[in-house]
Amino acid sequence: MKPVAKETLLAQIGGETVLRALVDRFYDLIETDPRGKPLLRLHFRGHGVDHAREEQFNFLCGFLGGRRHYLEKHGHMDVRHMHAHVPISAADAENWLALMDRAIAEMRLSGPQVDKMRLAFRRIALTLVNDLGEWGVRSA
Repeated sequence: MKPVAKETLLAQIGGETVLRALVDRFYDLIETDPRGKPLLRLHFRGHGVDHAREEQFNFLCGFLGGRRHYLEKHGHMDVRHMHAHVPISAADAENWLALMDRAIAEMRLSGPQVDKMRLAFRRIALTLVNDLGEWGVRSA
């Protein structure tokens, strides 16, 4: 008897098409919502928003159980390594989470799978909070 394949979180939210729309909505919010202004500053420290849109989709696809585009392209899925060059405050993490929550709500995604996804996002966002010393800002 073959084991039953467990449906991935990605499949449960609607697949890559829905994920792409979610990531695009999220980055639209980063570019337009006042809470996104500090996040834009962080993205411009890296490769910019267009790059972040693509890499966020690539990462989340694999993170949610789909094809691991980010791993295939970069050889790892280490979020701390990805963000090591960017000083991230607790407020930045909370703004990221608030805008992602808004994007999820606007996409009308709900249910236990979305609750699980939100919890995972919170755990990861808070692990990325790091030292702001290099920008001359004291950690809270």
